[in-house]
Amino acid sequence: MKIERLGQDKIRIFLTYDDLLERGIQKEDMLREPPKLHDLFMELMEQAYNELGFEASGRPLAVEVYAMPAQGMFVVVTRGKRGGDTVDGFGEDDELEDDIYDLDVTMEHSDIIMYSFNDFEHVISVCKSLKASQLTEGGTLYSYNNKWILSIEPSDIESSTFNSVLAVLAEYGDATSVTYAMLEEYGKIIMADDAVTQICTHFQ
Repeated sequence: MKIERLGQDKIRIFLTYDDLLERGIQKEDMLREPPKLHDLFMELMEQAYNELGFEASGRPLAVEVYAMPAQGMFVVVTRGKRGGDTVDGFGEDDELEDDIYDLDVTMEHSDIIMYSFNDFEHVISVCKSLKASQLTEGGTLYSYNNKWILSIEPSDIESSTFNSVLAVLAEYGDATSVTYAMLEEYGKIIMADDAVTQICTHFQ
C-alpha cells in the first residue's frame, strides 16, 4: 500500500490487488460499497493520519475510488474544512460531529490491464513472454513520467488466461495506479495497436 500527499487537503492511496486480498476483498467487492470497503476506508484514514498527519475526522470528505480489478484500487481523498464550503457537494450548512466521517463517494472502475516498466528491456522481455505463451498479441504502449506503460484491453485476452497474463506482467513490471484517462491526457502513445506483436517483430 502506498499513501502520498497531493496537497494540504488531498491524499492519494494505492492498494495493489494483493493488498486487497490480504484484507479479504475480492475483485467483485471492488464494484460495490459493502461493509468491507467501509472498514477498509477506516483503516486507510488511520494509516494516513499515522504516516502523513492527515486528520480526516469531523471534516466533510470527497472520496474518489478508482477500482482496477487487474491492478488494485486507488482512492483520492479531498478534505473540507469545518464550517467551510471547500469541497464540492458540501455546503456551509453541513453539521459534523467529531470522529464522524461525512463522505461523498464517487466510484469508477476499469477492466483495462496496465503495468509499468522502468527499463525498455523489460518491455521487450514481457512482450516476448506473452507472445511465446500465446496469451496476447495486442496492447498499447505508452511513455509516461519516464516509465513505459503497457495497456491491454480485456478484448485482447481470453478470460480464462486473465491470471496468467497478470502473472507474466508482474514478473517484469509493476501494477500502476495511473488511470487510462491520465495516460490518454498526459502520456505519449508509442505503439497504438498490437504492441506485443510489434515489439517482438522489431526486437528479435
